[in-house]
Amino acid sequence: QVQLVQSGGGLVQAGGSLRLACVGSGRISNGAMGWFRQAPGKEREFVSRITWSSGYTNYADSVKGRFTISRDNAKNTVYLQMNSLKPEDTAVYYCAAAPSYKAGAWVYDYWGQGTQVTVSS
Repeated sequence: QVQLVQSGGGLVQAGGSLRLACVGSGRISNGAMGWFRQAPGKEREFVSRITWSSGYTNYADSVKGRFTISRDNAKNTVYLQMNSLKPEDTAVYYCAAAPSYKAGAWVYDYWGQGTQVTVSS
């Protein structure tokens, strides 16, 4: 049974920084980990992804250069460092584990509980 527990988030002024963490239990040391977000009235969107083995990363264009994803394999933990935050980054952020890659896409089977990030202007 895989469980993902998130921490971090909160309220910050525009231009500030926050760091999110996602600790996994169970067999999640293969595949990839991703961060997603969902703003009120909007669909959930991809933010970033990192693979456990190589550490290869991807970012949405909207966060590129401001957010950094990293992982600590020994701790089964993935981080999302968010700098230069903007009001449009306000959303509930979710981490997710993708143990497998099928048909050209990572399959996210497990999700964290979500954490609110609010950026004030």
